[in-house]
Amino acid sequence: MRPAMAGGSTSNNNNSSKVGGMLGSEAAVGSLTATKKREYRVTNKLHEGKRPLYAISFNFLDANYYDVFASAGGNRITVYRCLEGGLVAALQAYVDEDKEESYYTLSWACELDGSPLLVAGGSNGIIRVINCGTEKIHKSFVGHGDSVNEIRTQTLKPSLVVSASKDESVRVWNVHTGICILVFAGAGGHRNEVLSVDFHPSDIYRIASCGMDGAIKIWSMKEFWPYVEKSFTWTDLPSKFPTKYVQFPVLTASVHSNYVDCTRWLGDFVLSKSVDNETVLWEPKTKEQSPGEGSWDILQKYPVPDCDIWFIKFSCDFHYTSLAIGNRDGKVFVWDLQSSPPVLIARLTHAQCKGAIRQTAMSFDGSTILSCCEDGSIWRWDSIS
Repeated sequence: MRPAMAGGSTSNNNNSSKVGGMLGSEAAVGSLTATKKREYRVTNKLHEGKRPLYAISFNFLDANYYDVFASAGGNRITVYRCLEGGLVAALQAYVDEDKEESYYTLSWACELDGSPLLVAGGSNGIIRVINCGTEKIHKSFVGHGDSVNEIRTQTLKPSLVVSASKDESVRVWNVHTGICILVFAGAGGHRNEVLSVDFHPSDIYRIASCGMDGAIKIWSMKEFWPYVEKSFTWTDLPSKFPTKYVQFPVLTASVHSNYVDCTRWLGDFVLSKSVDNETVLWEPKTKEQSPGEGSWDILQKYPVPDCDIWFIKFSCDFHYTSLAIGNRDGKVFVWDLQSSPPVLIARLTHAQCKGAIRQTAMSFDGSTILSCCEDGSIWRWDSIS
């Protein structure tokens, strides 16, 4: 079970990068006065059970499934469809054979023929790939030495996924062949649990990761891309694949002074959230010639009150025009990502939603916001047009 605790202080003494820092002008900090630029109302509440729900995600990989989402909590993954009028239909559920499993994360992926897969991981460290067509396990990945905190899919190549683990490593997998291609860990790697990870949306080689050591690391797969290509044509056992270990990132950024539990690319910029009650937008300045010697420029800050416990993750709509994040008191803050200084679009509250919101999911166009909660509930908010 995830402890609902505030982060501890972190020391960045063992970062291999030279400390960069804020360049140029002061960061623009958003005001917590909501503009009501877009208003939302609760249209549904589902209750899956008593076990906490840690992950929720819409499928952005296939236009046929933009209204389909999945949730993860306990040893169960459930798939739903959002219908008109606030209705939600349960489509399928997968229950893990291990009753003690607690899923923390899920990501949509694709088979080579485009059929949808769900990739999920949690406390037991085994990554399950579920075929949504057959509702059966397609593959299981064993490799991480501890729990899996986040899985993300490479949208440019949706048979590739990346996982972040408590074992201080980040791994890249091929869901088609079951191969662990790359492991990012070692001398320049994270010094504590890796809590979040993300693929760059257009630079297929780039990955960002963050964790309990307070560091955000940017890694490059460019040098090792032949291994990625080889993973698609490998015919021997996955265990015999020459998995490559990558020890040094191209940048280690100390943007936050505490646990960093969610990071996403916004074009070439990075959005990262810590237990210091804020999400920060910053620009990494990497030096291709001298990896590890970059700096960073903090651009904007999006405050989130009462968001000082770890494992609370934000989400964005498909085009990254807005961001939704919950807090430990059941409130959701919706920020406009296209404005400077930052504009709070809406603050969503409901008298019966009082527990920690572990993750939100924004629909393709941002008109629906889902939140999954510590008490096992899912809330649906729809914009009032």
